[in-house]
Amino acid sequence: MTGRKRGERRPVPRIGSVYGAETVPAAMPEPKSTFDATYPCDFYEPAELFEPDLMYTVPEIARLLQGLDPDAEIDPDTEAVLIDWAIPWVMTHSEEMVIAEPLEEDGPGYYGVAEQATEGSAVDDTDTDTDSGTDGDTQA
Repeated sequence: MTGRKRGERRPVPRIGSVYGAETVPAAMPEPKSTFDATYPCDFYEPAELFEPDLMYTVPEIARLLQGLDPDAEIDPDTEAVLIDWAIPWVMTHSEEMVIAEPLEEDGPGYYGVAEQATEGSAVDDTDTDTDSGTDGDTQA
């Protein structure tokens, strides 16, 4: 037993670690009405985010996902949070990406868009154009 009396509440846990020295108290979910506005949760696809002839490290991908240049200066705490978001994105889009070994033994890995991911978007556009052309042929 912990020495607490029955019904006594535990201290509220704090969220911290890579999120910086400033900790955020854990809280219950908030009603949507609490917020002035909400926004769509849209994420980039690798073909939209990457230059097809370049390879990127995870920290560079994290910056790109935030609309920053890959070499933008950001503080270490912010970078840690952005990397926490980038890693699941990379894992989710792994089929649309390629990976290269580090350039140095202790260096980072590099990721880029897979060739089929960039071709796939062109095929989608072609399919749409073909469908339009088919409708036009039917009407003629």
